Amino acid sequence: MSEDDSGDRPSPDPDPDPESVVETPDVGAPDEAGAATPAPVETGRPVLLAGWTTLSSIGVGLVGLVVGFILAFVGIISLGAVGVGATPLVILVVSLVLVQGVAFGGVALAYVTLRDRFRDATARALDVDLGGPRHDIGWLGVRLPGLRDTAAVGLGYVVALGLGIGGAVVVSTFGLEAGSNQAAELASRDPSVLLLLVPASFLLIGPGEELLFRGIVQGRLRGTFSAPVAVLLASVIFAAVHYVALSGSPRARLVTVGILIGPALVFGTAYELTENLVVPSLIHGAYNATLFTLLYFALRFGPQSATI
Repeated sequence: MSEDDSGDRPSPDPDPDPESVVETPDVGAPDEAGAATPAPVETGRPVLLAGWTTLSSIGVGLVGLVVGFILAFVGIISLGAVGVGATPLVILVVSLVLVQGVAFGGVALAYVTLRDRFRDATARALDVDLGGPRHDIGWLGVRLPGLRDTAAVGLGYVVALGLGIGGAVVVSTFGLEAGSNQAAELASRDPSVLLLLVPASFLLIGPGEELLFRGIVQGRLRGTFSAPVAVLLASVIFAAVHYVALSGSPRARLVTVGILIGPALVFGTAYELTENLVVPSLIHGAYNATLFTLLYFALRFGPQSATI
């Protein structure tokens, strides 16, 4: 470099004013107390991940519901085409088999089967490593209940039933209107359908709904959130999906949805603590079977039984 070139550049102040110097601590360097200065925390990505996990979990539940409605509609129309009338019993049987059994179970199993394939295809297309655990039936935690699991079923059943009945009592005490379950409305015209709902609670309703909302929805949320948050979110999603299965004003339906959150929290907590999907399925089945049995006796032998 020539002398002329060097003369064009401003020379640094050989003796800067000490008061004008601002010291910037190095990230990770120890401070005066000996503690390392924390590195900046990236908050954008975790927030986006939490939002995506929540929305996709809601989407999984809605997909199961929509597929169930489509299958039930097609099933009822098909039966009508061959001369089978849409009686309350027929509607109930078709809904149980095609919604809780085929749709909920099918969507859950499709998720387990296709999720890894979709993730692997995305990783290859983007040339990135998405990581994460592999998903299969074992990921859901399905096994025969042991002694501890059996105790959890008994305790969970008592607590869930207490919360369900307690919520109904609170609603009645304050004179609130609650939404009616459409199955209960069908039973008011033909109480014998409740005798079908009791075994269906253990064979279809409990396993189907728990497979989708605890095994898939809560399991997906658990990968991003803490256990209490995942259980709460899954319970709210589970209860909210029942909105479409209720009748009454929007406010009345929301009251019933609020009541359902209590038992749903029990189902989710049982799954989290035991890591066995059979446990919440049995609790859920016993809870529903008890309510259907009580309703049957009320309709068959209660004061209004003479009008049925």
